[in-house]
Amino acid sequence: MSEQTKKFFAVAIDGPAGAGKSTIARRVAEEFGFLYVDTGAIYRAFGYHMDMYGLSPKDVDGITRLIGDVTIDIKHVDGLQRMFLSGVDVTEEIRTPRISAIASTISALPVVRSYLLDMQRDLAKSNNVVMDGRDIGTVVLRGANVKIFLTADVEVRAQRRLDELLAKGEKVTLKMVLIDMKARDEQDTNRRHSPLRCARDGVMVNTTDMNLEESIAAISKIISEKR
Repeated sequence: MSEQTKKFFAVAIDGPAGAGKSTIARRVAEEFGFLYVDTGAIYRAFGYHMDMYGLSPKDVDGITRLIGDVTIDIKHVDGLQRMFLSGVDVTEEIRTPRISAIASTISALPVVRSYLLDMQRDLAKSNNVVMDGRDIGTVVLRGANVKIFLTADVEVRAQRRLDELLAKGEKVTLKMVLIDMKARDEQDTNRRHSPLRCARDGVMVNTTDMNLEESIAAISKIISEKR
């Protein structure tokens, strides 16, 4: 069967900030030998580009004017996704709370979502993928073989994110992370375009009382039953 006619398997994992989507999706992709695609990193890289030009994430006119200048590439190095902006690896630079907040705001803009949509869909047309984000099962990959909505209580998600940031040397507190996370939840859930929600044919998985290995096992079981 040629690459043009081959049917690839797609797993969509959506959920709020701090739900563990990236870590779990990456591990599940490794387990099944699929390509892992972190769409949140794509929006972070886009937001980082606009921030370098001093544009507010709400400046639609400015973003629209510069959108054609953005060159984002995804490369997988030793099995890990690396983000390149105009040829420069910005994987670490886009993982700050500031860029996280910018990405959350900018990703709500229809002009941005439309511009980046084809990039995400093309990856699923030529690979078996595990793709995570906010609207993968509801918009980006509506025909995904498996759609999962991964969530957990906000206090648990905030603690998990705090642990990640502290491990990277960030100077943050649980209160700071919790406030930021609640704000992102509100924005992602109530935005007009592509709001965060579970697809009608999706499976909700709450990992509040699960550790990482238990969460991975739960997701892997759902995927195995669909293959």
